[in-house]
Formats: sequence, C-alpha cells, structure tokens
Amino acid sequence: MSAYGSFPGSRPRRLRTTPAMRRMVAETRLHPSDLILPAFVREGISEPAAISAMPGVVQHTRDTLRKAAVEAVEAGVSGIMLFGVPADENKDALGTAGTEPDGILQLAIRDVRAEVGDDLVIMSDLCLDEYTDHGHCGVLDENGRVDNDATLERYAEMAQVQADAGVHVVGPSGMMDGQVGVIRDALDETGHEDVSILAYTAKYSSAFYGPFREAVGSSLQGDRKTYQQDPANARESLRELALDLDEGADMVMVKPAGPYLDILHRVAQAVDVPVSAYQISGEFAMIEAAAEKGWIDRDRAILESLLGIKRAGADTILTYWATEVAGWLRRER
Repeated sequence: MSAYGSFPGSRPRRLRTTPAMRRMVAETRLHPSDLILPAFVREGISEPAAISAMPGVVQHTRDTLRKAAVEAVEAGVSGIMLFGVPADENKDALGTAGTEPDGILQLAIRDVRAEVGDDLVIMSDLCLDEYTDHGHCGVLDENGRVDNDATLERYAEMAQVQADAGVHVVGPSGMMDGQVGVIRDALDETGHEDVSILAYTAKYSSAFYGPFREAVGSSLQGDRKTYQQDPANARESLRELALDLDEGADMVMVKPAGPYLDILHRVAQAVDVPVSAYQISGEFAMIEAAAEKGWIDRDRAILESLLGIKRAGADTILTYWATEVAGWLRRER
C-alpha cells in the first residue's frame, strides 16, 4: 500500500496518455539531419537500374544521382555516401578505375558537388572492392591473400583523387590495418587538410551484406573474414577504435547497425567524436520483404529500427530510407 493511498502509487502510464504527452517526454528523437543517404552510381547506363533485393533503391545514372542529391537536401538530410559501380570490363586486379580522375565515383563526386555545393555533406566510399575483378577490398599477393600494406598505397591514391574531385568526407571501409593514418597523411600532403575521415572502425563480416553485393555489382570470390571483424568479438572493436582515433579519424562508424547495437553503445560511450552507424542492405531488405508480405507495418518498423540505432548512441545513421524518413520527420514538426 502506498503511503499516499491507493495502489499502485506510481503510474508511469500517466506519461503515455496522449500523442502530445509522449512527444513531450520522448528521450530519443530523430531529426532529418541525423540521416545520411547511401547512393550508387553506375557507369554506362542511361536509365536507373533497379536492385531486386532492395525495393525502391537503384543504381543511379549521373543525372538521376544529381536529382537524388537535390531531393536529399530539400528533405533536410545531412549527407550522401557515394558508391561507384564501374563497368565490368573496367575492373582489374588493382582496381585502377577507383583511382582514375575520370572514374565513375570521381565523376559522381564532381556532379553532386556542382549540383548542391556545400548544402549536403558529400561522402565517398574509399575501398577497392567495387573496382577489382576479384571483388576484394585490396590488392592480392601471390598467394591470393589481401596484401595489407600494398593496399594502403592504393588507398592513399584513392583519397587524393576523391579529394581532388571535391569530396567533403572519405569513408575508408576496407578494414586494412593503418588505413586511417595513411589516408590522413595522403590528404594532408596534397593540400586537403579540410577533408574529413569517417572511419569504418567496427565493420563486421556479416551475412546481412547480401543485397549490397548486387547493388555494387560485386565480383567477390571467397569471403572477407581475414580483414573484416569476427561477429563473435566485442573487445576487438574497442581496439580498432583506439587505433583509428590515434591515427586521426574525425568520425567513427559501426557497421552493420541493428545486429551490433551493443558494439555501437560501447563505442559511443568511449569517444568524444561523432559516431555513425550504417543500417545496411540486409537490414533494409528484411523490413521491406516482411512489409510486402503484410507481416509488419512498414513505416512503423522503419522508424522503430532507426530509433533503436539512435538510442544506442549513433549521432548519424546511414540508411537507404534517409530521404523518405526525413520527409516524414519534417511533416511531423
């Protein structure tokens, strides 16, 4: 019996009585500026190409990418992460299309920068996997293993050409040891001190990347378990975090997001730099597929998944729903 009379004395439900009350006491809020749109641009196509496992997501032409960037700005999205998809005939063992000034990603960076200027933070995937004929994130040695240090030399070149094209932020995603430090030096030595690095600090070897392989036309042979993190490990992510920060990372990322919310929370608690999380293709595809079957409410599930990522500690979220959700959030205000 409560000292104040009737049981129960404490009624948390009082703060859930109306939509206005729930909004007022909400502990976690999504804002359009929390969102970053990943976008694919494919060489040599005249119309956007649908990605079968990712309903509503396409491989853009250069023209439709520019339109998507404008739509993102208008919705209040803060950034766009660009992925280049070269023609198969332009792939080779060294991923040279990734470092050509007129490679598809560099052209896309220039296009988006010319279209929206500084109104959108233009980010670029800094990795070789889209450009290599073997599909790995680096250069292979004579035994067919990814050569970490030879790959770093290629990453330094990629950073320079992407910065020359006008990118604001590079996102090294290959999980090579020492990649952040090498890229920072390469940028600084070529007069690009203002270009930021979003480090893919904890990038796990995940089954949830499946649809992404279609999105970038991956030529992967084998797997990436020797360089991406083991899903069984948590402490290892904090070691990677310390190394990235020591090497000069401006922001850090956890990828995937949903299956690794515990890692995201630990990273967010440990740092004083902005933390991102990438809600990847498999996370997107599962919600879209279940919604298409009528098993879940699509819009509510999308918002709940993003709120969970934000609640776990993400400052920004890369999500394929970025522009759509930003529009919802702006209408609610």
